[in-house]
Amino acid sequence: MTSSIYIAGKWRPALDGAVREIRSPADGTLVATVSDGKIEDALAAIGAARSAFDSRVFSSWSWNDRSSLLAKIADLLERDAEIIAHLESGDTGKRIIESTYDVADVAATFRHFAKLASAHHDRSVDSGLPHVTSKMTYEPIGVCSLIGPWNYPLLQISWKVAPALASGCSFVLKPSELTPSTAIHLIKLIEEAGAPEGVANLVTGSGAAFGDTLTSDPRVDLVSFTGGLPTGKRIMIKAADTVKRVALELGGKNPNIIFADAPLDEAIDFAVTAAFLHSGQVCSAGTRLIVERPIHDQIVNEIVRRAKQIRLGGPNDLTAETGPLISEGHLKKVEEYLAKGLEEGAKLLVGGSRCTSEELSQGWFFPPTVLDDCNTNMYCVQEESFGPILTVEVFDTIEEAIKIGNDTIYGLSGAVWSTNPITCERVSSELRHGTIWVNDYGPYKPQAEWGGFKASGNGRELGEHGLQEYLEIKHIWVNNSPTRSGWFADRN
Repeated sequence: MTSSIYIAGKWRPALDGAVREIRSPADGTLVATVSDGKIEDALAAIGAARSAFDSRVFSSWSWNDRSSLLAKIADLLERDAEIIAHLESGDTGKRIIESTYDVADVAATFRHFAKLASAHHDRSVDSGLPHVTSKMTYEPIGVCSLIGPWNYPLLQISWKVAPALASGCSFVLKPSELTPSTAIHLIKLIEEAGAPEGVANLVTGSGAAFGDTLTSDPRVDLVSFTGGLPTGKRIMIKAADTVKRVALELGGKNPNIIFADAPLDEAIDFAVTAAFLHSGQVCSAGTRLIVERPIHDQIVNEIVRRAKQIRLGGPNDLTAETGPLISEGHLKKVEEYLAKGLEEGAKLLVGGSRCTSEELSQGWFFPPTVLDDCNTNMYCVQEESFGPILTVEVFDTIEEAIKIGNDTIYGLSGAVWSTNPITCERVSSELRHGTIWVNDYGPYKPQAEWGGFKASGNGRELGEHGLQEYLEIKHIWVNNSPTRSGWFADRN
């Protein structure tokens, strides 16, 4: 029987025995069969995490001991990198080379939080009184529900699991029901590394089945979620009754602004990558191209030429440069998104319909697509497609570029291209987005915080703040020479 649910140190099937098939979005082949958990499974996992945390079986570990655990997990990830990459590509359809890069980034994430944990100390506070010692201590927040997305399943789960372990929390992990395989393997590595029973728990299955349980249960102290805005709003509502901490990364509609004095060859190359990497299924994808009017034709014509050349294919196609969309349902959403853009007056320059060639017809492939003559009043400019669709807008002044770039409910990331440092400084400081790249697009480091403004979410992952999300801060004041306060008169 399929047993991909992990609770209190034991692998088991779903309580009702239900299973779910995972099929490759590249060709529909069966890649895994996993347990399809329900509310009862989630409740059991929460109970195990709560018991483990309350027993202090892990939270009592020293910072250095937890640092060593994370470093060992990083070693195991590197040992199993090839296995994990193939699991990731099987679930997502992305190229093996991309999944291999992702595994390296996951290991780097664990090493980053291992380093933070090894350097973490309580902080003394000057009380101003010779007989008083005052300090700030940092304690794990408790039980965490960690809910991951399908586009970078293991990477974005690692951004949650690593700091949870570093801080001494217990957790319940719920990967996307579409891409659970690497989460299952990660839990096996955490088990191998020596985490105590009940600290790490995993429930595979649909968020619709038990997501509300993970976010509303009073035994849960924190919910960290990466995914879509509607689900993020629902999580905030469900978490409100118990006033638990919520950390949300909800995507973006990211402006990529190119000025006429930019290094155009490089700007064009990065614009293609920003829009079409992983077929646009990237929360920070640069799918809003905003170009200065005199260079519009030059930029757009070259991007269209490059887009036509991009090769699509499955994980094992060594000539492929990008892969399929995650599912048939998502493909339909991308098609509907494109149709709305065309109804609003956008001009289709390339792409625009699903791939039907013999070698791609069994998967959910959609070609790189460019929509010109767009403006901020359009649905296709304001809403995420989470697909390979690039919209093009123009500007005439720096003020207009900034205004257009900020005209979105989201605020995750963006870029500015110019050889004028004054222009770059002004635009990067006035754009209301959590990450701004200057003459570049897409790089990140575990040492730098990641997160967004506005509807892109709240809280931060990675960096130092990514650890703070999983900690409570306590002030301990010790009076070493107590005397009576004398505030109220003693009339006895």
